[in-house]
Amino acid sequence: MPTRRRRADAQAPAPPTEENRPRPYVIVDFVFEQGLFSIAIENIGDRPAVGLSIAFDKTFHGAGGQVIPTMAIFEGIPFLAPRRRITTLLDSSAAYYARHEPTDITVTVTYSDSSGAAFKDAMRHDLAIYRDVRYPSAPRQEEP
Repeated sequence: MPTRRRRADAQAPAPPTEENRPRPYVIVDFVFEQGLFSIAIENIGDRPAVGLSIAFDKTFHGAGGQVIPTMAIFEGIPFLAPRRRITTLLDSSAAYYARHEPTDITVTVTYSDSSGAAFKDAMRHDLAIYRDVRYPSAPRQEEP
């Protein structure tokens, strides 16, 4: 089998620099599905994220009155592998809106990569956009 030779005018790949090397990229998303709100923490990057801390600009409550920003999952995650997601239930959208919980929420995530490079990303969410979304409800079970 013949070996391939690189053309003389072809360039070798550039060595990784701070700007083009893979990095962790952690997002916090409010997921709306079939009338339920969940909060997802996801590393959409190509490297692990370490020492994650998540801060919300407002206090809000989930199912059972739980104060969401004080949950342990948001106070510190030691390691989140690339392309991994952690999801927790917030509440049904109907219950969340009925309590007049905040709908405009900004989340700030701070974390590092394994070499110690620090990152800080903020995401603004508007949960009011889901208020009028229609979704099928589960069929009622008839009693025997």
